[in-house]
Amino acid sequence: MSSSWLEFWNGHHRIYVNEVHRRVHYDRVARDIRALVPSPTAVVVDWGCGDALAAADVAGACGELLLCDAAENTRLRVAERLKGEPRIRVVAPDKLIRDHAGRVDLMVVNSVLQYLDAPSLAGLLADARRLLAPGGSLVIADVIPPADDLVGDVRNLLTTGWRHGFFLAAFSGLAATFFSPYRKLRAQVGLARHAEADLIARLQAAGFKAERLHPNLGFDQRRMAFRARPA
Repeated sequence: MSSSWLEFWNGHHRIYVNEVHRRVHYDRVARDIRALVPSPTAVVVDWGCGDALAAADVAGACGELLLCDAAENTRLRVAERLKGEPRIRVVAPDKLIRDHAGRVDLMVVNSVLQYLDAPSLAGLLADARRLLAPGGSLVIADVIPPADDLVGDVRNLLTTGWRHGFFLAAFSGLAATFFSPYRKLRAQVGLARHAEADLIARLQAAGFKAERLHPNLGFDQRRMAFRARPA
């Protein structure tokens, strides 16, 4: 992850229009991750977990849930909130690699690739190969395609708000979101975008068998998800 994006996620930020939006987002992602858990005893990694508000729902479907985030302040906040959950551990990326190599049955990387440059992505894929157990799988989701645009983002936000009871907040929050630090950083640094064929080729070059996965995790079905297993 670029230093600019890491600094952003490690600080105070607002990317949701209100608390309902934030909760609905995490609930939906947790539901989608839970559906991918291969067994009740599986070791699952949520890499780039963010605040992981619904992590307990995922933990209820697996044997151990490892929440990993590069942002130290995020890890501290999540660890404090979830310290009473016996199946959940919050770990830094280096500790995850050191302590759990070859043990992970499912590794989910959701809404992360847009913040990674090419060397960071290569490093993440190499780490995933080391972490996965025999038969384990890597799921990369919420990947932005080349044709994604701001109009689509606005439409997705308003549609989600309408369906989940925060439409007025979504509508009134558009201006604030447009002028937010996130939007400014997105304009300055940019977000990585990936064509389907190119990302599958990159996964194959990293030693995976990869395929497009439907549906994408979360609400935005313009974006893509992929499942990969060590070749």
